[in-house]
Amino acid sequence: MVVDALDLIFAALADPTRRAMMEQLARGPASVHSLTEPFAISQQMVSKHIAILVRARIVIKTKRGRESICSLRPEAIKSVSEWAISYRQFWEQSFDKLAGVLDQMKKEEVQDGRKQR
Repeated sequence: MVVDALDLIFAALADPTRRAMMEQLARGPASVHSLTEPFAISQQMVSKHIAILVRARIVIKTKRGRESICSLRPEAIKSVSEWAISYRQFWEQSFDKLAGVLDQMKKEEVQDGRKQR
């Protein structure tokens, strides 16, 4: 289930227009109309982008009178962050191991140099 959710989130984040919409929504809720303004695309295309963000559960869309208001769901981004952190820890541990191997190789090199003198 987590992988499926992450797949949807990463697919939604793959598009630069949707990421720009998220940046706008990070400043606070916005109407679909106001999300359309910065882009040279139709309202219909903006609605399709929003639908993808809603399907990925990154955005919540609610009705306020005639307007549709979009808000970010920080929990969705938190799951991506947690996933990325686990890989960061893996790489940091791998680099630490590599550093240990390199240090050992340097020590052996120094010792071999002393023996040859």
